[in-house]
Amino acid sequence: MLPTYCPSCHAQLKVKCLKCESCQTEVSGSYDLPVLALLSSEDQQFILRFVINSGSLKEMASELKLSYPTVRNMLNEIIHKIDRNEK
Repeated sequence: MLPTYCPSCHAQLKVKCLKCESCQTEVSGSYDLPVLALLSSEDQQFILRFVINSGSLKEMASELKLSYPTVRNMLNEIIHKIDRNEK
């Protein structure tokens, strides 16, 4: 998984350089990580499954074999994390 926080001081990391593996072109700067990249891999997987299920919590509950309220709470927690990271 992509590191998102400094292992030394725990500040949020930024992207400094992107490189094309094909032609070796490099783009340098100081770029914020996308908000979704700041989420855990489990939260990212949940969002991916949510989109694949057309945003249906009922479908998600069935797929995860969990109750609808549990899945709703999981989504609410992810929304809270996204809100916190956007500030």
